[in-house]
Formats: sequence, C-alpha cells, structure tokens
Amino acid sequence: MEKDWYKRMSFYQIWIRSFYDGNGDGIGDLAGVYEKLPYIQSLGVDGIWFSPLYPSPNADFGYDISDYKNIHPDYGDLEQFQKVLDRAHEMGMKVIMDLVINHTSDEHPWFVESRKSRDNPYSDYYIWKDAKNGRLPNNWNSLFEGKAWEYAPERNQYYLHLFAKKQPDLNMDNPKVREEVKEIMRFWLSMGVDGFREDVITFISKADGLPNGLPLIPAANGMHLYKDGPHIHEYLAEFRKVCEEYDCFQLGEGPMTTTESALSYMTGEKKSLDLMFHFDHMMADCLFTEYIQRPFKLTRLKRAFRKWQHALNGKAWNTLYLENHDHPRVISRYGNEAFVRESGTMLAVCYLFQQGTPFVYQGQEIGMLNIHLDSIDQYMDVSSKNNYHSFHRRESREKRMARIHASSRDSSRTPMQWNDSSNAGFTTGTPWFYVNPNYKEINVEKEEREPDSILNFYRRCLHYRKKSETALWGDYREFRKYDNRIYMYERRYHGKSLLIVCSFSTKNLRWRMPKECRGWRKKLVLCNYGKSGGKGSRKNGAGKTWRLLRPYEARVYEMDCP
Repeated sequence: MEKDWYKRMSFYQIWIRSFYDGNGDGIGDLAGVYEKLPYIQSLGVDGIWFSPLYPSPNADFGYDISDYKNIHPDYGDLEQFQKVLDRAHEMGMKVIMDLVINHTSDEHPWFVESRKSRDNPYSDYYIWKDAKNGRLPNNWNSLFEGKAWEYAPERNQYYLHLFAKKQPDLNMDNPKVREEVKEIMRFWLSMGVDGFREDVITFISKADGLPNGLPLIPAANGMHLYKDGPHIHEYLAEFRKVCEEYDCFQLGEGPMTTTESALSYMTGEKKSLDLMFHFDHMMADCLFTEYIQRPFKLTRLKRAFRKWQHALNGKAWNTLYLENHDHPRVISRYGNEAFVRESGTMLAVCYLFQQGTPFVYQGQEIGMLNIHLDSIDQYMDVSSKNNYHSFHRRESREKRMARIHASSRDSSRTPMQWNDSSNAGFTTGTPWFYVNPNYKEINVEKEEREPDSILNFYRRCLHYRKKSETALWGDYREFRKYDNRIYMYERRYHGKSLLIVCSFSTKNLRWRMPKECRGWRKKLVLCNYGKSGGKGSRKNGAGKTWRLLRPYEARVYEMDCP
C-alpha cells in the first residue's frame, strides 16, 4: 500500500442528486454525469468522489443505505455506473465511492430481519439494548435526531442510532457484519473502483458496555465513547487487507478528530487509512456545529491550517477542502457575497496551495452561494430540521431561520447551475429541490466565457499545482500568524519556494515581503486581479517597500531560495 499516486491528485466531489439530470425527471443521475465528464476533466482534476449512489429511502439522502450492491433507480443502474467508471478511466480519472458502514437504513433487509426477533440470523447485526431501570439504555444523544435510542416493540428493545432514527448503527463487534463489509468492498473494487471515502469511520467501534457519556455538549453527548473506540484499529486492519488486494486507497472521515488521533490511523504498523477528513478548519465561524454560530475569525482558520500542515508533514498526508455535502457554501461563510469573484478566487488560492490532496465540491468552482428559503418546511435536510426545532427554541422564528440560512447542508445541495435557462439548465423537468435564484448571474456557461471568472481561475490554480513540484511536496511555513486580515504562507522544496498571500478584507491593505524572503528573485505567477504585481508598490520614508493588497486579493509568487 506504499504508493503516492493519490498525493499527486485532486478530486471533484459529485453529490449526484443535484449534479445534472440526464433523463428529464428532475433528479441528477449517472446519465448526466456521463455527459458532463468532459467538463469535469476540463477542471484539471484527476478523480471523482461520488457521494452515495446506492438504493436509499433518502431519510439522509443516500447515507441511509438499503442495498450496498446496487445503484439507486433514481440515478440509473449498475450497467450505467460501469459505463461512467470505464469512461472516466479512459479519460485518465480515478473514481472513489462512499462507503457508509457505521449504519444502514432501517429499510435495509438486515435491519428488517433484525428487528423481528431476538433469535434470527440477523438479530445481532445491530446494537440492541434493554431499557435500564425503565429508562433508555444510556444517556447518549444522536447527532441528528433526538436521543440515540429508538424503541422497537417487536423485540421490546431499543436500537442505537447515532444519526437519524432511520439510520440504525451496525454492530461491528459481530464478525459476520465485518465479513459483509469486506464483501461490499470487493464487489465495488472488482468493478474497477479506485478506493473509498469511509463515512464517520472512526465511530464504528463503541465502548464496551455502552456506559453513560459526559453531558457537557448535548449534541455530542457520548461521542468520547464511540469515537476512536476500543477495537477500531483491529476492525480497520481487516478492511485494509481487502484494499491490499487491489491498487486502491482509503480516505476516512473523522469528526472531531485530533492530529494525534489521525496519525494513529495513517502511520505505523496500524496504518489503516491513507487520508483523513477532519473538521478543524470548518469551525472558524462556529462552535462544534455550523448551527452554533460565531463571527468568522481568520486567525482561527489559520491556526487549524497550520496545526494540520505541521503535524502531518513528513509523516502522513493532508486532505484539502473548503466545501462538501455536509457544509454550507464557503463564500457565504469565509468570503463575502458582495465580492463573489474576488473572495471565491482568493479562497481557492488559500487552500489549494497547501500540502495535501485537494477536493473541489460541485458548484464551488463557480462560486455558488447559500440559498435562503422562507420556511423550515421548505428545507429537506434532517439535521437542519432537527437544529431548527431543538436548538435555541426560545429564539424568534426569524433568528432561527437566520441560523438555518447560514448553516443548512441544503445550501450545498441545490441543483448545479449550468446556465441561465430555466432551472439553471439542471433539468428539463421539475427539479427535486429549489434552484438558487442567483443562477442567472452564477452559472457555468457564463463563467466559461469570462477569462477571469472563478471557474477559469480554479482551472489555472489546479493546472499550476499539478506541474509544480514545490506546490506538491514543499514544506509549509506561515507568516503573520496573528494577522486577522492577511493569510501568508510559504511552500519550500529543493531550493524553490512559493509565497502565497491572501487578503480576507474588504479594504485595501498594505503589506511587505517577509524579511526571510527579501532579496530573493521572485515572479508573480497567479493573481486573481491579473498579473499586476508591482501596482501599488511604494517606499516609505525609511526606504521600506510596501505593496498594496486589494479586497480579497490573492497572489502566488515563485521564488529562488538559498
């Protein structure tokens, strides 16, 4: 498993339901993906990550799986998937699937059988407990929907669900369940899939006896008893052996994970993952969850970036992302909707030039923004509805809706905006969800025509990154750590250096080259305002050279260093 091809890559994430509708029924599908493969390739990415494509009742839009070895009929079938997979490979792109094994749908045949009785072959596939002194088995809360236990009268027992009620947790302590997982992996790998993004994989081993959790944070009550559980490395080692049969890689999702914990998965004899998604840098404007909001602070974002860049350097490999299906749109969070192009292109630079494998989420490359719906009833995401009804219940409806506008995962799930025609060119039918009204200003077709658009700037960044050994392998060093308006860092490799300078301000800022880099030969290679590197430079009375950084400006300099 010692390989580095995934380190040289960048990925495009497809949340298929909203990507492109190829048959006119209002739902994105594999036919639509096949048609748009040339567009995906044109971005300069090397692979595709599919969010779940499996049959599902959609209580959590694909993350509640009812059949692991098939394709949801809304999206196509196995033959259509194979066609997409083969064509992507022909075009030089790899394809990874979502592997969701912490839980299934309550409509999965395993659970349907399991809840029937305590003595059938699937009885122990899930985590069942008797009431404790007339109460729930323990005090854990689910992350999506109330308490973590739901009563099933058929067994006179409760089943555990760390997420929605329709997402019962699998009992990974049962060897039969682990064998099922291995068969699922082999099924997709034998079709030619190149790896897996493993959903909340650090949750699959629960503490022995399922004791009460510490009631410090209600939404995460009990997390310390199922995150990085007692048998997690043992179970992941079994799954790793399956991947060793193929030239594939494994990317794990680790909510609330630390650098120390991540390294335990990605290094040493117990290595079971190649990459890990963490959430630290997504907390710069919130606390624990996007629904608990606080003002954005650049220093928080930089601290998270810095921590992971330094901790993993030379030991493991970072994942780089700012958007995915679980987070609102980043321009609406860390950028500025009054400076969409400027802040959207700056945000691209700020993360794409760090060390790691970048992920771009559909619509991010054109600057899609959060949607503002009028009523909570118009939203579909189970966690958004739960947050609205459970948190801050004493607040006014207007304040709670403002929180939803800023936090809902549905903002990342509005249909992709392809052009300014009806339904943003996403479908010829009635779209399954609301199209953002700004689609006439923000769409692929319009940005294709504009040389300085967010879309074309992403292409330039990804193209440059791919050809630059410094951008791929260079060590990370940060300057102006406590500056809350400028993010500046260097990547250095074999006598070459890249200096990245990003403004997070609506105002013009003065800045200077770091003293460590002064006197070096330098060349401006990327700028979201064009290559006007000298514009605004001037010397003060002491002869010090100051440069002008315009609102949300981003610059990348090549330098020769000693």
